[in-house]
Amino acid sequence: MSSLAGKTLFITGASRGIGLAIALRAARDGANVAIAAKTAEAHPKLPGTIYTAAKEIEDAGGRALPLTVDVRDEAQVAQALAQTAALFGGVDIVVNNASAIALGGSQQIDMKRFDLMHQVNARGSYMTARLAFPYLAKAENPHVLMLAPPLDMKEKWFAPHTAYSMAKFGMSLAVLGLAGEFRPAGVAVNALWPRTTIATAAINNLLGGEKIMRASRKPEIMADAAHAVFCSPSRETTGRFFIDDVILAAHGVKDFDIYRVDPTSPLAPDFFVPDDTPIPEGVSLKPLG
Repeated sequence: MSSLAGKTLFITGASRGIGLAIALRAARDGANVAIAAKTAEAHPKLPGTIYTAAKEIEDAGGRALPLTVDVRDEAQVAQALAQTAALFGGVDIVVNNASAIALGGSQQIDMKRFDLMHQVNARGSYMTARLAFPYLAKAENPHVLMLAPPLDMKEKWFAPHTAYSMAKFGMSLAVLGLAGEFRPAGVAVNALWPRTTIATAAINNLLGGEKIMRASRKPEIMADAAHAVFCSPSRETTGRFFIDDVILAAHGVKDFDIYRVDPTSPLAPDFFVPDDTPIPEGVSLKPLG
């Protein structure tokens, strides 16, 4: 399978950033996309709402269903999945993209922010996959994709921001467990993570503005990588922890410089990428020229 035409995706946090990029890539194939996100009204510091995302998806060739969803709320998630299945005739793919981030050590991150990250990241992703399973089990090539890192249990990934790392690796643990649980039903559960920082509003606001944005790749690399996962046979591709450029290279991509925001800037490595991750041919973190 090389196209998502007619497939239905349920994407959390799809009003902007990586979630929206994944939605638009699927829309260009003619897919249906449920945008399950909190932003129904414009935010002063963040671009996009569920309604602007819906228009972009429809302009790209897909069908869109904007849904106001807080992934911490079980009833809202269940209702949103039911609405999606009722409108589009089922659910083929779930993308757990919604994420909360607060960077800092134990003395900087209070318990309110700790709880928020765990409720959105680990609990929200687990719950969404759990509630989506009955729909996915009826699909032809069903996938759950978590935007979560490989399970690389090193102190350096935890010490600077233990609370955030616990919440993100909680998503990764859900991949490991649910892949095994869902395998008999043919429902794939995988993780996808970027080698470098990705130019999103969150990165811009949290990590230092223009300089880090220039040192990042565009969200389209994650969208193309996710598309490659979704087009893989679900019974053969599950329980995997993919790095964006590694899976794209395996699918024949050779030019990765097209994803750079600024080719003259060195790329900034993202958190949580294991040191032994292979670097595909055509990938360089150095500036061009």
